[in-house]
Amino acid sequence: MRLVAEKLAGERGGETLFSDLDFTVAAGEALLVTGPNGAGKSTLLRIIAGLLARSAGSLRVVEGSENSDEVAQLAHYLGHLNAMKPVLSIEENLEFWRAFNGAGKRSVIAALDKVGLGDIAHLPFGYLSTGQKRRASIARLLVSDRPLWLLDEPTAGLDKASELQFAGLMQEHLGNGGIVIAATHLPLGLEVAGELRLGASA
Repeated sequence: MRLVAEKLAGERGGETLFSDLDFTVAAGEALLVTGPNGAGKSTLLRIIAGLLARSAGSLRVVEGSENSDEVAQLAHYLGHLNAMKPVLSIEENLEFWRAFNGAGKRSVIAALDKVGLGDIAHLPFGYLSTGQKRRASIARLLVSDRPLWLLDEPTAGLDKASELQFAGLMQEHLGNGGIVIAATHLPLGLEVAGELRLGASA
C-alpha cells in the first residue's frame, strides 16, 4: 500500500499555506511533517484525513493495482484535541470509537493496558491528568485497525517514559505494514523516518 499526493495545495482563511506538494509514503514508512508554526502542518494532516478540502492536487491510496480516493476510511486522526467525552469513562469512550471506526484485534482493555491505563479504565475521562488523557487518546489508535496514522504533535503532554512507550507502538504499527504521518516539532524516536518540511524559514 502507498499513499500518493500529487501537486497538493491547502489553504486557511483564503490564504494558501502550501502548494505543489508531491510525496509518497509506503507501507512500513513514516513521514515527519516539520516547519514553523503557521506553515500548514495541521492543515495538511486534516486534508489527508478528509476533514478539510484540498484546494488543488490529488490524494490516493495505491494498493497493488488498485487506486482509491477513500483515504479517510483508512486513517486514524489524532489531533490537538483528544476527541473524548469528559463525563464518560475511559472505557466507554474507547468502546464508542471502536464501534464507530470498526473493531480491531485488540479489546479496549488490551489497548489501555498497552498505554498503562488498564487499571483506571472505569474513571471518567475528565478526571485524568493531561498526560493520561493523551495516552487514552493514543489507545484509540489501537482499538480499530486502520493502516494510516495521522498524528498532530502526538507527544504533547507526555512524559519521557510515555514518549518511549508511544515510539514503540508506532514502530510496531510500521512493522505490521502501517503508515505514520506526523506533524511534529520534536523527534518521535522512530528508527527511520522521512521528512517533509513546510515553510521557507524557521
